[in-house]
Amino acid sequence: VQLQASGGGLVQAGGSLRLSCVASGSLRSVVSMGWYRQAPGKQRELAAIVTTGGTVIYADSVKGRFTISRETTKNTVYLQMSSLKPEDTAVYYCHARTLVADVWGHGTQVTVSS
Repeated sequence: VQLQASGGGLVQAGGSLRLSCVASGSLRSVVSMGWYRQAPGKQRELAAIVTTGGTVIYADSVKGRFTISRETTKNTVYLQMSSLKPEDTAVYYCHARTLVADVWGHGTQVTVSS
C-alpha cells in the first residue's frame, strides 16, 4: 500500500483546510485509514481515522471541528478541518493500517496563524 497526501498549507485561526490521501497498491488488506499529526516537540498523535466498516474515531481535541470521510471509488480519504486553532499546527501524516503492517504517507504541513 502506498499513500499520497496533499492539502496542507497556511491558514489563519478560524479558517479551514482539507487534506486528501490517495491510497494505491494492495488495498484489500486495509482495515482503516486516517490522519495522525505531530506538532513540534511533541509525539505523533491520532487526529481521526475511519475503518473499512465505517467506524470513525476522533481525537477529543478535534471533535466537532474536523470531519473525516472517504470516497471508496477513488481510494481516497479526506480530512476537512474547520475552526482551526494555532494548536492544530503540525505535520499531518496519512496512515493506513493493513492486516500485516502500518503504512505512512509523507507528511503535509498545516500551519495556523493567530
